[in-house]
Amino acid sequence: MAKKKGTSAVTAVILLLLILGLAGFGVTNFGGSVRAVATVGSAEIETNDYAQAIQNQLQQLQRQTGQAFTFQQARAFGVDRVALAQLISNAALEDEARSLGISVADETVGREIQQSPDFRNASGSFDRQIYEMSLRNTGQNVDDFESRIRSDIAEQLLQSSITGGLSASDTYVDTLFNYARETRDVTWVRLSADNLDAPVALPSESQLTAYHADNPDDFTRPETKVIRYALLTPETLAGNLEVEEEQLRSLYEARINEYQQPERRLVERLVFSDEAQATAAKARIDAGAISFDDLVRERGLDLNDVDLGDLNEAELGAASEGIFALSEPGVVGPLPSDLGPALFRMNGILAPQETSFEEARADLSAEAALDRARRMILDLNPQVEDLLAGGADMSVLAERTDMEAGQIEWNTEVFEGIAAYGAFRRAAASTQPGDFPEIIQLDDGGIASLTVEEVLEPSLRPFDLVRTDVEEAWRRAETQKRLAAQAERLAGEVRGGQSFAALELNTETNTDLDRVAFVEGTPPAFTETLFEMDEGELRVLDAAGDAWLVRLDAVNPPNLNAPDVAAERERVVAGTAFEIATSVAAAYSQALVDKIGVELNQTALNAVHAHLP
Repeated sequence: MAKKKGTSAVTAVILLLLILGLAGFGVTNFGGSVRAVATVGSAEIETNDYAQAIQNQLQQLQRQTGQAFTFQQARAFGVDRVALAQLISNAALEDEARSLGISVADETVGREIQQSPDFRNASGSFDRQIYEMSLRNTGQNVDDFESRIRSDIAEQLLQSSITGGLSASDTYVDTLFNYARETRDVTWVRLSADNLDAPVALPSESQLTAYHADNPDDFTRPETKVIRYALLTPETLAGNLEVEEEQLRSLYEARINEYQQPERRLVERLVFSDEAQATAAKARIDAGAISFDDLVRERGLDLNDVDLGDLNEAELGAASEGIFALSEPGVVGPLPSDLGPALFRMNGILAPQETSFEEARADLSAEAALDRARRMILDLNPQVEDLLAGGADMSVLAERTDMEAGQIEWNTEVFEGIAAYGAFRRAAASTQPGDFPEIIQLDDGGIASLTVEEVLEPSLRPFDLVRTDVEEAWRRAETQKRLAAQAERLAGEVRGGQSFAALELNTETNTDLDRVAFVEGTPPAFTETLFEMDEGELRVLDAAGDAWLVRLDAVNPPNLNAPDVAAERERVVAGTAFEIATSVAAAYSQALVDKIGVELNQTALNAVHAHLP
């Protein structure tokens, strides 16, 4: 019976070495009775192939997340199911290729093997002895390995016959590309409370109580947990700690660069490829033809890209003389830099800073005390863990240690006191009544622990307790409603021929906005709404107590004559064709799986799982 492989023909040879490397993990031999984890028609998925596929999935997950995972941890991400699904799909193709009688000549198999760099000698030529020795080292013989290569190539031929010639139509590509690259030009005005025709009158008590009743979600306390906690922060301990003079002076000397700084300059740097370009750019600035800011934007950069911060003469290197010659902000250059000739803009002069030891003593003392307190808290961790393991509650922690006990009613709207710590909020959110308390490590070096005493269900806050909030919300809603109605009247005037300028409002115009554009001063749905509108259409938006009158001025298709746009479209063509071919191949292999059926060997699967680290 044919054996199923875990990789394509191109990588099958490399798989041999990977299998050899996995020997230390105990996945190359699961015993004679544990041979295949699944059978698809006449194709078997061997235990070694399944183990290697899982290893590949683990490595991919680790590359994506930057974290190392054991197999049991990674199972939560479904790595075992993904690996098995891929192997089943490949096995179905192998079975179908065999059923169709697709065969590969010996010459093709030989050429595939001879092209592998793993079987070449020092001169770069295929070496039969190296080939046979590599197979022996992995427990395989020549016939089985060459059968596998032959099966790989046949499977590839079948897959190529299914997906070959598939391409994306121009209509399909253009639809996708235009959707992604179209931009919008828009004119808009924002109406706020200052633009009301008449001020909003004071609400009556009945209006407020009705608003409170009609909008319960705005005034409902969320699920709240009554929490008992114990807390110890470095600040609590530091106030009672004394720091020796010698330690303070050592700390001062270690940070002398902070306390004694030479004169510095606030500097931005724009680098050019050669001296001539830099000189020409400086001439445009000197002539008033362009500003430094506009020059930066012209290069496709923003000011964050050119900002160097504050630097002293030594840090500026060869450019220091020209920059420090400036007595007021300005642009100088071209001057040399590590990246090439550059223009420098000096934005400010920072005078030398000299802070004596006596002037710094208070800050140094506080810092040293805090550092010592953090170390003391770290040393306290084992004692707190032992107390918690022995069943101590928060009051016992406060009695036996320097921790302080307290109580808080916490929900997602509470950020005061101990709830200001993100670690505490995360622990509070995940802890339920009866859970065993654990140490919570806080960002400032402190520690805490908590127990949930009670969970209070969501409840509508009484009107008397939230009257101020209700009045504010009513006024905002009433203002927003009136502004929206006022904006609708203005929209009618514009539709009747009135110009935006004649509205005597602060009109804003933006051009070439894409689908992810953010325009300051607009409501959250502003950009999304633009791409729903027709050219010339007017709409009124309202949010957060304000209203907006918006007109879509133009729909701009991508300029395919621009080299970068044309190149991007070609990438979309290639990528779309690949996605279509991949989808067709996946659909075909799934249809084969549904037709043939799969027999799983759970014993073999469990054996592989047990041997994985």
